[in-house]
Amino acid sequence: MLAEMVSALAPRDGGVYLDATFGGGGYTRAILEAADCHVLAIDRDPEAIGRGRQLALDEPRMTMLAGRFSAMAELAAAAGFGRLDGIVLDIGVSSFQLDDAARGFSFRLDGPLDMRMGDEGESAADLVARLSGDELAALFREFGDEPEAGRVARAIVARRAERPFSTTGDLAATVAAAKRRVKPGRDPATQVFQALRIAVNDELGELEAALHASLQLLAPGGRLVIVAFHSAEDRMVKRFIDERSGRGRTISRHLPVVDGPAPEMRFLRRKAILPAPAEVDRNPRARSARLRVAERLAADDPETDRRLAA
Repeated sequence: MLAEMVSALAPRDGGVYLDATFGGGGYTRAILEAADCHVLAIDRDPEAIGRGRQLALDEPRMTMLAGRFSAMAELAAAAGFGRLDGIVLDIGVSSFQLDDAARGFSFRLDGPLDMRMGDEGESAADLVARLSGDELAALFREFGDEPEAGRVARAIVARRAERPFSTTGDLAATVAAAKRRVKPGRDPATQVFQALRIAVNDELGELEAALHASLQLLAPGGRLVIVAFHSAEDRMVKRFIDERSGRGRTISRHLPVVDGPAPEMRFLRRKAILPAPAEVDRNPRARSARLRVAERLAADDPETDRRLAA
């Protein structure tokens, strides 16, 4: 959703923007092409950091930072940057990670059962070996919306009693053999692999921390653009902006008191922006993408109550 992201972010000359999920650098390049601005980029993947540092050698308007996007406020401050004019996050796994069998994200490419976006913490193999059957089932339900979570978890526990899981192909085959129903066109292991990836990388925890950090970093009028691929992530984004946009506040022309804290953000578009059919045809991975965009309000913005009352 490159064009939709640029349109939502609306980069301007002289602005400073954060691409909090650098990946292959597509968003960073698009922002730099859209305006004479500066882009900070963050990634925790060592390979993505290397790509970003290489780009920064040829592009003085770009600064590459290594770390988690949950720490964006600290990383930006350490690099000497203050308030930003926009932040964009593309949540989830990148094509570079999916297409590299050695990273262990893909159920279609056999490789080590890893799934770590960085180089620290437990791998997917560690989780599959450590969690109980009930814990695995809960994980598959919560993070993967897997309808046969219990059946798949029991099959994994039975198989690991014989020998531990070490490869993506081994796990994918066990999941496929356990499932009775599979949606046409979808690999049986899709939701299980998604759930493990989210758990391994604490993706929901990272997103929650990043949403709070965005309030510290964005200047009044700055825009927050988030592309999510999982329903739980999209719900988290929508709920966060709702809570900070003053929805449900009571405003009366007859009373000087306004219930609740002053709004900090507002939706620029209430509904999520979906990928165009042509993009889904070109890239089926985009089919579940949901883009949301919000604007940071000043704490003492005199226009706030007028906007809410309108």
